[in-house]
Amino acid sequence: MKARSTARTWTRKASVALLPALLLATTGCGGAPDGPAAPDAKAPASPRPTATPSAGSAAPAAPASPKNAASKLERSALEPGDLDGYQISAQNKNPNAPSGQPQADRKACQPLADVMGDKPDPAARETVNRGVGSQKQVGLAVSASVSSYAEADAERLMARLRDAVAECGTGFSATVQKQTGSYRDVKPLAYKTGGDENVSWTTTATAAGVSAQVHLVVVRHGATVVRLMALNVADAAKKAQVPQEVADKQLDKIRKVG
Repeated sequence: MKARSTARTWTRKASVALLPALLLATTGCGGAPDGPAAPDAKAPASPRPTATPSAGSAAPAAPASPKNAASKLERSALEPGDLDGYQISAQNKNPNAPSGQPQADRKACQPLADVMGDKPDPAARETVNRGVGSQKQVGLAVSASVSSYAEADAERLMARLRDAVAECGTGFSATVQKQTGSYRDVKPLAYKTGGDENVSWTTTATAAGVSAQVHLVVVRHGATVVRLMALNVADAAKKAQVPQEVADKQLDKIRKVG
């Protein structure tokens, strides 16, 4: 019973902390025991597991929708049981966290600010979010989303992101609902995926006086865009990388759903 309770608490905290605008929220969060606080997330309230559950721990299921009611995009999103060694949960919105698309202080960097918002950019038709917590690497958590687009819009998004990563290496600031976060040392990072194309980069994000090392990967598969964002919620200063198996599984589900 205790193991299940710990698993529920950990998953709730990880998904809370890992919504796309997590680095712009101002509420504090607890890290691992005696660990530093990490920037908060949009939905639940804070990047931070208190303990990493064992591989056998149960994770709460994402809200189940009847197959005839669930959208194609919802069926393609990750769900509990998809990945051994990871807990997956639906990301519910934290009413105290900022909503919408952050506005960058530099026009060239707006695509990177958009990616930190409710959806990869305003052209997304539908977005489904998931929180992914690793039971293999203490503190590693990933915010994962899948979004549907017109294919031309998805292609434009990828081109704009590539240009923005190249232009914004020195960093930028972004504001949403009067809350501001800064992103410095934007650096491209090679990352292999099975999609049509991808853009991957790392950045140091700072909000409310707390900094975190973040790795982002955006992948296009036809008219579907996958956005993955990783950080270590037990130690925000520790470098994190989106696990290859998480990206591979998400793309595999998209292909299978068709």
